Amino acid sequence: MNDFTPLKAELKVSRKEYITPHYIRIYLKGEKVPLFTNTTVGVNNKILIPPKGINQIHFPEFDYEKRQWYPMSKEIQPTVRTYTHRGIDLKTNEIWIDFVAHEDEGVASAWAISAKEGDVLGVLMKNGKTELYTQAKNYLLVADATGIPVLSAILEDLPPTAKGTCIIEVYGKEDEQDLQTEATINFIWLHNEFPKKGSNMAEVVKQQALPETSRFGYIATEFSTVKEIRHYLRKEKGWKQEELYAYSYWKAGVSEDKSVVDRHKEKDENS
Repeated sequence: MNDFTPLKAELKVSRKEYITPHYIRIYLKGEKVPLFTNTTVGVNNKILIPPKGINQIHFPEFDYEKRQWYPMSKEIQPTVRTYTHRGIDLKTNEIWIDFVAHEDEGVASAWAISAKEGDVLGVLMKNGKTELYTQAKNYLLVADATGIPVLSAILEDLPPTAKGTCIIEVYGKEDEQDLQTEATINFIWLHNEFPKKGSNMAEVVKQQALPETSRFGYIATEFSTVKEIRHYLRKEKGWKQEELYAYSYWKAGVSEDKSVVDRHKEKDENS
C-alpha cells in the first residue's frame, strides 16, 4: 500500500499565458510554494479544482487500497485531476502547470481557460526526488498533447551526448512548440484535430529505425495507443522492461476518475 503523506498547498493564480492556441501555462503563487523545493519537475501531481462559488480548497483523503478518494460533501468537494509539475521559481514564489486548452476537454481545461488572477487551486505532490528516465545513449520519446510537459522536462535534462527521436501529436501546426534540449533529437510532429477518434502514433513509431543497444523509451499518450506501442516494443522488438516506461494519461471516452483503475491495471499487467 502506498500511503505516503503528500505535500499539500492551496495556491492562487498569479498569471497565465497561452504557449500555443491550445496550450495554457498557469502560474500559481502562495506562501507554501517552498514546500515543493525538493520535488522533481516533470512528475505527476494532483490538482484540486473547487466547485463554483467556493473560493477555498477542502482537501479530501485518499483510499490507497481502493485507489479512490474518500467521499465528502458535494457542496465543497473539489474535482481532482492529474497534471505535471512543470516548473518552480523560488525567487518569484511560483510553480506552474501546463493545460491542454480545448473546448471539449473537461473540467480542468475549462478551469484553465477561464482562470484569472486570484483564483484558487489545490496541489498535492509527493515529496522527494524522482527519476523520470533511465540513463542511456539513445531515446525514444512519444506523447500526445497531454504528455508534452513530462517530455519537455526530460528533454531539458538530457545531456549533450544523448540522441534520439521525439514523436509528438498536437492538434495542428500552430500547436508545435520549440522544446529545449542539449541532446541531438529528431523531432517528428504529428497533427490530429480529433485525437479522441484515434491516432496513428503507433504506426509512426513502427516506421522508425530504433536503436538496438543503450536505449530507453518514454511513452505518454492515450490508453489504446500506449498499449499498441508497448506491445510492439516489448513483444516484437524485444525491449526489456527496464528500457521502457509506458503509461496512458487518458482513455478515450472515459473521464480520468473512471479510467484510472483501467490505466493502472493495464500498466501493472504489462510492466
